[in-house]
Amino acid sequence: MKTDIGNIPELPKFNLKNSDWKDGAVVRSPNWLGDAIMTLPAMLQLRRLIPEKCGLFVVCPPSLEDFFKALPIVDVVQPLHKAHKAWSKEDKMKVRKLQAGVCLMFNNSLRDAIYFKAAKVPKLFGAAARCRGVLMTKAWKFPKRLNCEFNKLHHAAKYLSMSIALGAPEWTGDMPEFVVNKERELIDKKILALFDEPRLMTLAPGAAYGEAKRWPSEYFNKVANRWVEDGGSVAVLGTAKERKIGDLAIQGLPDDKAFNMAGKTDLSELMLTLQNAQICVANDSGTMHLAAALGTKGIAVFGSTDPSATSPVSSSRWDILFEKQECAPCFKRECPKTEERYSCLRAITPERVIELAKEITA
Repeated sequence: MKTDIGNIPELPKFNLKNSDWKDGAVVRSPNWLGDAIMTLPAMLQLRRLIPEKCGLFVVCPPSLEDFFKALPIVDVVQPLHKAHKAWSKEDKMKVRKLQAGVCLMFNNSLRDAIYFKAAKVPKLFGAAARCRGVLMTKAWKFPKRLNCEFNKLHHAAKYLSMSIALGAPEWTGDMPEFVVNKERELIDKKILALFDEPRLMTLAPGAAYGEAKRWPSEYFNKVANRWVEDGGSVAVLGTAKERKIGDLAIQGLPDDKAFNMAGKTDLSELMLTLQNAQICVANDSGTMHLAAALGTKGIAVFGSTDPSATSPVSSSRWDILFEKQECAPCFKRECPKTEERYSCLRAITPERVIELAKEITA
């Protein structure tokens, strides 16, 4: 089953010669996991465009190094020493040594454009943003985001349009392969035990962006209870900061059937856990995008954000739940209402998710 991200914008083309690539193309990844995952169709097509003897390189924040290393289409992963910070001398030197002829920037940073030029990458491409167009070979313009209505331009389609503008073939809906290399003896025994659970549901009740993206913990708890009653087990996934939210999501469930792994997995272990799950129930979050990209089935709950722009890119079945309110999508971190707060999220009932989960895993 192939995935669909809607219409892909047609951008002005830029014709590259074989000699323009030098030793290959370098991609500047977005800093957030979910955004990075939505670049995968564009990266796959860029890989197909690059001349055979050239490489595909990725510059990313250190937190995403293991993710990109799990992609065989990527030849070199060059993590920066810190995210959201100035490049170090070592960062500049390592990027320069890649000898890339082309850079495709999937972030909007002016600072990074300056550093890529300083690293002697001749041709820079990306979205027009923050007055960096003067530094770039081509900077494409995209529509501004609209509040309280659907934007109808998926982030993945935006990224993909830039690869196609450089000459990449049309996307056929496929996703790149993942190969997660983590030796079993290096994985915690509690995580390994999850791989043997025959009916594992993973839950992602957190969202780094804010509370307006989080379906109520008590709703996750009702879904988890029903899944366990029906003979399954559940594992909460997320960051250490989301551990308390995870405790609420599995409150009252037996210790041998419900596990809060928030903050207890590295990125490779998170990927392996999601690959072994029968289904994932998640907010609009990095974990949602990761589960979908890995081919895990799932249900995504949307509140303050726009499912037409950031729904999961997946080759497996995902059901997207969103109840349109007059004020949604508002893109707020917290609900600004004084009454009936988070009505967009609370309109999606646990019973609806429970029934969908049964249908998806039947």
